[in-house]
Amino acid sequence: MIYIGVTGWGDHDSLYAAGTSPRDKLKEYGGHFPIVEVDASFYAIQPKRNADKWVKDTPESFQFIVKAYQGMTGHQRGDIPFESKKEMFDAFRLSLEPFQKANKLAMVLFQFPPWYDCKRENVDYLRWCKQQMGDIPVALEFRHQSWFSPQLQDQTLLFMKQEGWIHSICDEPQAGSGSIPTVLYPTNQKKTLVRFHGRNVHGWTKPSEGNWRDVRYLYKYNKKELEEWVDRIHQIRKESESIYVLFNNNSGGDAADNAKQFINMLGIEYRDLAPRQLDFFS
Repeated sequence: MIYIGVTGWGDHDSLYAAGTSPRDKLKEYGGHFPIVEVDASFYAIQPKRNADKWVKDTPESFQFIVKAYQGMTGHQRGDIPFESKKEMFDAFRLSLEPFQKANKLAMVLFQFPPWYDCKRENVDYLRWCKQQMGDIPVALEFRHQSWFSPQLQDQTLLFMKQEGWIHSICDEPQAGSGSIPTVLYPTNQKKTLVRFHGRNVHGWTKPSEGNWRDVRYLYKYNKKELEEWVDRIHQIRKESESIYVLFNNNSGGDAADNAKQFINMLGIEYRDLAPRQLDFFS
């Protein structure tokens, strides 16, 4: 099965009727896509009441990809509001329980920062992370090119396969050491994640100052670029049962439109989405 969606549900204006309350957007989102990435969990470990609401607001078959908290992936600078890494991981796992009980947790995404390079202490930390997450499906996305250098790529992929990590395959700008190539190699027979970040090299390399999100993911995929990925998705499906595709190119509001375009190009029709509200004046 191929599941297609976008990252977050609050900023995709093309999906919602004018005046839609932020509290109701996820309900509406579930009428368009079968999966979503939860980004709020990256900035703070979410209280269970939030996850309970999100579970109730979505169809029975809906799936969430929950992004790991920034303190777990080394993004957070300064003090972390936990006495230990173990306590932090315990709190994060507890926050996932509503998704798990509803059978709506597709995976947790560990996305590591551009400065997280391939060295022994980082490999050891990845092993520790996997142990802490137990049997929860976990995806791994790198941002430092060293993991996929010619001399280390095979070892990286073998490590991910042996440790049980789901490979997060990326389409992103090729902008030096702070980006990774597209490596079409599933490391998990059941699940593979594909994330479209756009190809805006200028935005990708812009220093992380001010509202950098306004430019980093400013990109609209054209038909030819998506057609290339139709073949790639079919290739990946030969080795992985379910493919989860997320469009993250939303600085200009293009993610939802590109996701719908890609669904049509793949000839997919999702039959168990939420009912959509009718807007007779659109």
